[in-house]
Amino acid sequence: MKVATAEEMRTIDSETIINYGIPGVVLMERAGLAVAARVREMVGRGKVVIVSGRGNNGGDGFVVARDLHNDGWKVKVFLAARPEDLKGDALVQYKTAEKFGVEIKPVQDLLSQAPLILAGHSIVVDALLGTGLSKDVTGVLASVIDTVNASGRPVFSVDIPSGISSDTGQIMGRAVKAACTITFGLPKRGHLMHPGAEYSGKLFVEDIGFPKPLLYSEKLNVELIEKKNVYSVIPERRSYSHKGTYGHVLIVAGSRGKTGAAFMAAQACLKAGAGLVTLGVPESLADVFQSRVTEEMTLFLPCKGDGTLSRKASGIILDFLKKTTRLLAIGPGIGVSTETRLIMKDLIKNASSPILIDADGINSLQGERGIFSKAGVPVILTPHPGEMARLLHDNRKKGTARKDLYVKDPDTGMKRSIEQDSINTALSFARDTKTYLVLKCVPAVIATPDVKAFINTTGNPGMATGGTGDVLTGMIAGFLSQTMDPLISCILGVFMHGLAGDIAALEKGMHPLIATDIIENIPGAYSALTEDGRTDLS
Repeated sequence: MKVATAEEMRTIDSETIINYGIPGVVLMERAGLAVAARVREMVGRGKVVIVSGRGNNGGDGFVVARDLHNDGWKVKVFLAARPEDLKGDALVQYKTAEKFGVEIKPVQDLLSQAPLILAGHSIVVDALLGTGLSKDVTGVLASVIDTVNASGRPVFSVDIPSGISSDTGQIMGRAVKAACTITFGLPKRGHLMHPGAEYSGKLFVEDIGFPKPLLYSEKLNVELIEKKNVYSVIPERRSYSHKGTYGHVLIVAGSRGKTGAAFMAAQACLKAGAGLVTLGVPESLADVFQSRVTEEMTLFLPCKGDGTLSRKASGIILDFLKKTTRLLAIGPGIGVSTETRLIMKDLIKNASSPILIDADGINSLQGERGIFSKAGVPVILTPHPGEMARLLHDNRKKGTARKDLYVKDPDTGMKRSIEQDSINTALSFARDTKTYLVLKCVPAVIATPDVKAFINTTGNPGMATGGTGDVLTGMIAGFLSQTMDPLISCILGVFMHGLAGDIAALEKGMHPLIATDIIENIPGAYSALTEDGRTDLS
């Protein structure tokens, strides 16, 4: 399913009206009726307070009010505008609601008597502000939002919770905290990015008649990763095959004090389905690795004597890639030094196989984003926001300053944090460097060199623990060894990693969840993903 910005949704709305001949008032009617139907489905019957604004979102609210009132509900609408300020389709629906006998009062009445009014009503419908919000909510509207949030009543938001940015999910001064949100045509970025995802509650995407060519247009470059799509690209396990069929991965990982990162990445790679895995590790730690490896093979690499790699490792790795393996994953636990920086540059410039770079591999490339133009093979990067900042800013001389976790919005020139603007950050970096980027925010975002992005839908807070990134590296590498398709591998890795984490959280709870629990539940993630796209976590 595609995901839209406010501007993209306005274009879809406009083209539907102008090019397909469906009047705006008809779309508003269908939107309001869709909200009313969800209210009936989830509440049954009751008394409802509706807060409406002056725009199309408020017009949707008038349709909801009229339909529920006509069905025998007790409905009160509080209008956050003067009736004479209404225009267009919203004015049409206001007048129709009045003719049906809907009680419409100024919002000041609600603000002055909120406890008395809300005490007698079971739910609140939020139709104050829509997806076009561009500035912080203040004044009367802020007071209305505070009143709605303090009501203790379940809130149904129309299109998006009032006060949430449709494009970033950020709170614009104040925002309604909804129990559920009913949106139209497509989900918006703000529904999926935090804190908007939390404020949206349960999200329903309703079909109100937008033409399918508009909803599936290639102009919409952000998509939601859905279960049914993931199932369709799971690598086939053919009856006539052998371990070589599913690829040989070289994972260069680990250093003194960080050997666990190597083991977790390797085990996750095998569990994801790779045929063979070789661990490339510092030779001074040979005894440590030899005593623990089972299914994995080992390649001992030159080191500096302190348990970290020497630049001499570059040639051995490149030779091994050329003669033996299908791809390289590098970075978990290798440390950051002058030597690792030189190794990473050597590999990017000269590798004959795709490269997946994570953790210290990324940190070793701090401020070196230009190096990726010299790669002759696909490169996948999997940074968290701090690592992303190091790729974007050369701050080696001054440390990782918090200001470097911010990027400039190309449209407004305003600064936003990488996490606040994760989609645009990922898209612009992937485009400029011709890499595949997995930005490990919440939710994770995948971006491609041809400027497409994919938003993940799995995972939970229990996965916020050391080692889960190493597991993700191994899983993406495992899928890449089977498919040799960077995008499919990133989608599978991110989705299945989160799904395994969700299963682990159900079994053990979020607080005690550790990275190896995710590895143990990779088989369960395969089993839970069914052909029709549902997941069975029972």
